Amino acid sequence: MNTVHRPRAALDLSERARRAASVARAFADAVDADNRFPHEAMAAIKAERLLGVMIPVDLGGEGRALMEVAEVCAILGQACAATAMIYAMHMIKLSSCVQHGQDHAWHRNLMRRIADEQLLLGSSTTESGSGDLRTSSCAVVRDGEVFHLEKDATCISYGEFCDLILVTARAHPDAPPSDQVMVAVEKGQFTLERTHPWDTLGMRGTCSEGYLFKATAPVEQIFPLPFAEIAAQSMLAHCHLLWAALWYGLTSEAFSRAQAFVKAAARKAPHAHLTSTLRLAEMSVMLQQMRAVIVDGVARHEAASQTENGLSAISYLVAMNNVKVSAAQLMTQALDHAMIICGLAGYSNGSPHSIARLLRDGHSARVMISNDRILSNTSSLLLMARPDATLLG
Repeated sequence: MNTVHRPRAALDLSERARRAASVARAFADAVDADNRFPHEAMAAIKAERLLGVMIPVDLGGEGRALMEVAEVCAILGQACAATAMIYAMHMIKLSSCVQHGQDHAWHRNLMRRIADEQLLLGSSTTESGSGDLRTSSCAVVRDGEVFHLEKDATCISYGEFCDLILVTARAHPDAPPSDQVMVAVEKGQFTLERTHPWDTLGMRGTCSEGYLFKATAPVEQIFPLPFAEIAAQSMLAHCHLLWAALWYGLTSEAFSRAQAFVKAAARKAPHAHLTSTLRLAEMSVMLQQMRAVIVDGVARHEAASQTENGLSAISYLVAMNNVKVSAAQLMTQALDHAMIICGLAGYSNGSPHSIARLLRDGHSARVMISNDRILSNTSSLLLMARPDATLLG
């Protein structure tokens, strides 16, 4: 029998996130060095019941706002970027359930189970031969009340450790590549055959390996809306905003280490003019810009969600694209500053001022939906957009 859990309104969400982050921090270097899933951090996240906070209260969740979820991502990002990325990807998929599954009995029950059992959601959107999540070559094959699906997935992050995987595919074998659906497949309904290992520069704990994915499940687990609408209305915005939030947390951690280094140097030579203080000041500008981009992006998303066509407006789509590109660029610039400030102490592993893991994790932002691909999409949108020079627009 499922246990009913009341929303933990009495406990501050940020404090719960900090407790989970303290566990993530303790194991972050080991997760990176051993190229392994952050089991300890995820156990702490589940213990704090953070996996269902976005789910509406009537379905057993806490109905938390996007900005609150972004804050959790930022807090986790300060401790372990791989853990924060796993949490962000889970919440990105959960946002699609919340926004597009509440009118469907199976998906409503799924959300109740996620909140109650703290189930971890994974994602499979790209496949061999294409990195474009908006096209698929595999297809859902219906057979009465069940469907079959086989997908050569180039990347399923933490695939062996999640409880469900949300998978995209063509709606049927005769559908064009852009006519996609999304299906939720539970552990026990799918098999994974590893095809690509995960031995990367950074974000090693996400265990984003490639698999041959095979599944058989009831057709009621197919989301009722086309994936094109799901991607546009929930997934892409949450992706850009929550990734940016965890990158902000990572950058904040780098700033803290650089600031501690500068303070230590200033104590040793209180009257010396240290150029590192200027780099630290520049870094603080970048950090503030990152924060402003994220806060503005969340506000734009919430405003757009309140209007009939807001989520499809060109200005909104451009703004969401710009969040991702801006955050990724600002983070890598700031991390370079942190390395210059800390010097050899930042370059060294094991140093209290080490930037090594942060720098490697941070550079993943450039290739996770590549900036060039996003900028190419934005350039096409701008050909149809009117310039907006207002501050309140």
